[in-house]
Amino acid sequence: MASESLRSLREEVATANRIAHAAGLVTAFGHVSARIPGTETFVIPTRASPMLADAARLLVMSCEGEVLDGEGQPNSESWIHARLYAARPDVGGVAHVHSPACVALGQLGLTVRPMHNSGAVAGDVPVFERVGLIRTRALGDAAARVLGCGRALLLRGHGANVAESDVRRAVVVACFLEEAARLQLDALAAAGGDARRLRYFDTEEAARAREEIESTEPITRAWAYYAALTSVLSPPGREGDQHRKEG
Repeated sequence: MASESLRSLREEVATANRIAHAAGLVTAFGHVSARIPGTETFVIPTRASPMLADAARLLVMSCEGEVLDGEGQPNSESWIHARLYAARPDVGGVAHVHSPACVALGQLGLTVRPMHNSGAVAGDVPVFERVGLIRTRALGDAAARVLGCGRALLLRGHGANVAESDVRRAVVVACFLEEAARLQLDALAAAGGDARRLRYFDTEEAARAREEIESTEPITRAWAYYAALTSVLSPPGREGDQHRKEG
């Protein structure tokens, strides 16, 4: 990959991580990565809050979990990314987030289902039932298997993984997923907890909404919106290495 293209990719990865924080999908923990096109390697932040992601401080890792370039500790759950890229050559970006509404739905024994246009983009969302962190190759492979050829996976009591064609789409769809989960919870509360009263999109409606929303222009517009949030919410200079935490 040309050096200018790699620099641009690193900037996008850093921005995507800060978007995840600005959108409320992560706090001290979580991470968003991007495959280096045409390779079995990916770019991911070091072990720190996504809010502090800096293009100059990213790691290059292999799908075997090795750090190939960069300084600093890898995230303990980097296996999520490594094994998803290994299993899915079509995936160019992965978001691992701790979205509160997604967690709540999973703990209710539910998953995200589309009730509005953006909520249809993620498609069918399976649930990874094992509670706990994904810190081994075997667990990374297991999570990738449950996701299959899908785009989004709930991790029960943990958050969600999103696999997309590029890093911009990965973080935007992660934002859409949390929005859909929040609407579903709000609707369930408004219905007095009676899930039978919730009106989801049927298969045809979901397909139509997905086709309309996932096209380039809406995704680009959403990226621009979420990226603008980071300039408002990120600390000047993104200082704070002393606050690095395990993620």
